[in-house]
Amino acid sequence: MAAVEHITVVIPVYNQPDCLRDVVSRCLAEHRPILIVDDGSEPPVAPMLEGLPVELIRHNVNRGKGQALRTAERHLLQRGDTHMITLDADGQHYPEDLPRFLEAIERHPEAMVVGVRDFNQAAVPGASRFGRAFGNFWVRVQTGTRVRDIQSGFRAYPLSVLGHLPCRAQAYAFEVEIVVRALWGGVKVHEVPVRVHYPKPEQRVSHFNKFYDNLRLGILNTHLTVRALVPWPHHQVVAPDAEASVTMWHPLRSIRMLLTERATPRELGFAVALGVFLGAVPLIALHTLAILIAAALLRLNRVAAVAASQLCMPPVVPALCIEAGYFMRHGSFLTLKGVKHLSNASFLELGYMGLERLWEWLLGSLLVGPALALVLGLMTYIAARIIERAWHEH
Repeated sequence: MAAVEHITVVIPVYNQPDCLRDVVSRCLAEHRPILIVDDGSEPPVAPMLEGLPVELIRHNVNRGKGQALRTAERHLLQRGDTHMITLDADGQHYPEDLPRFLEAIERHPEAMVVGVRDFNQAAVPGASRFGRAFGNFWVRVQTGTRVRDIQSGFRAYPLSVLGHLPCRAQAYAFEVEIVVRALWGGVKVHEVPVRVHYPKPEQRVSHFNKFYDNLRLGILNTHLTVRALVPWPHHQVVAPDAEASVTMWHPLRSIRMLLTERATPRELGFAVALGVFLGAVPLIALHTLAILIAAALLRLNRVAAVAASQLCMPPVVPALCIEAGYFMRHGSFLTLKGVKHLSNASFLELGYMGLERLWEWLLGSLLVGPALALVLGLMTYIAARIIERAWHEH
């Protein structure tokens, strides 16, 4: 359990003079200690906080919200804190919701906690509704996980996890990237409902640049989506053996490695089944892309799925599919005598006739693919359960 005195509320500030003191005072009524990171405000915010029992760190120039949070992270780690709860200084968040985060940290100390803002009110701008829905969609594509408010700045970070997650973004995009990389690294994301306050348009103070910050988010989402499609293990908070590689030619070693990446035996079984099924279908030059997209949407291990598809490479599985498809069309099996240029060849040569027998290959894959997927997926599940049980016993 995380001790309450090792949890600090962090408020990054950049030119928010009107409501800052009120936000900090309300936070002090709910929890202490509080750390303010003045990210190059002009004038500095120190005089506005005079008399309040808070700690203040100042950047001489504006570095962006992501860098302000990194500064707080390093400072809190040095003094032995375990978590930080962040909220915005613009009055959008209700400090009175802090107890929800404290409770969530106690119950999920290793998880990242994200506050889901209540948008069921007329004052919420249409741009905010669209931005949240758009961001949530891309996180689902990139991680296979449904996050309901990826843009919320009201959240809690376990500091032991945060320091192991590399991020390129420095401004607002940091809060999107850190969640994606946390999910890739096996960190759970827990959500709590929070209230939100949007003042009248003429009273709102926002430093979100609609052009530059949206451009940064677009570039970030492009980078993260491309990275999500690459069949290479993501950086893990508890890193697996760096010298190990996933391949179906070494199944037991591969299963052990994938289990260390927090994939369950059930997930591995389904991932292998998916890879084998799509590998059997004649998706010429598109197998890997199709498998990666399907695995991401189904929240299955992409590396396991792509590795399993290697079993469907020519000639064996395509030959079986062509024979099955030919039988479905003609009621008999295709013999080598029926193929003039293969009259003196072996059965496996059929496996290289995919383009010539594409229709038979497709029909047969709908029979052979599910059968192989069921068998190999079940074998993977059983092997993973045995390995997992052996680990627990030792």
